[in-house]
Amino acid sequence: MTRSTEHDTRPDEGSAASPGRFDLLLIVMVCAYLLSALTNGRWIDALRVLLFTVVALLALRGSLAPKRTARLIVIAVLAGTAIMLTLSFTTETGRGIASIWAGLVLLFAVVVIVRRVLSVRTVTAQNIYGAVSAYLMIGVAFAAFFAAIDHLSGGHFFAQGHPDSTQTFQYFSFTTLTTLGYGDFTAAGNFGRALAELEAVTGQIFLVTLVAFLVTRFRAPGEQKR
Repeated sequence: MTRSTEHDTRPDEGSAASPGRFDLLLIVMVCAYLLSALTNGRWIDALRVLLFTVVALLALRGSLAPKRTARLIVIAVLAGTAIMLTLSFTTETGRGIASIWAGLVLLFAVVVIVRRVLSVRTVTAQNIYGAVSAYLMIGVAFAAFFAAIDHLSGGHFFAQGHPDSTQTFQYFSFTTLTTLGYGDFTAAGNFGRALAELEAVTGQIFLVTLVAFLVTRFRAPGEQKR
């Protein structure tokens, strides 16, 4: 006689990701990307923090963490977001701290997504959406870290006196992540340069390992029934 397992709500580590989980996440992430690329201002920074929180919570919904741990993380994320929203409307230091928080929240979501994606036996389109979402999160997270350096250093992040804004940080971040290296924007300080190098390496490792792995294991819906 088998025992009931109704109380165990953790997803099966060998099962595919639930339909709709990662495509919704990708939509929210694309919206956050466009918001950062097209607009600027303190209200926009606050809205971005809220969107990043939504991204983290959506990623956590599909995680393999126990329910109690997940609840504690949700409480911590929501409490931290409330504090960071307040700081984003204060001094440059407050904006810098809020930017660091936004980047850390996104990197947390990346870890959760990658762990969930790698836990499945059969890769579907949903898992590909998750990987693309995580890639976008890496770029936006590093953009937040670059903005934090700018706010906390008291000087300009870019060399040659180029203007610092949400758009330029994101532009610089994604040209670095994809190793395009246009050269029109370069970091002025050693810490900014080191962070840019780390992002470039991270982007290449991500593409060469995770995305390539998922593509080779991808199965179309018709093939999954065989």
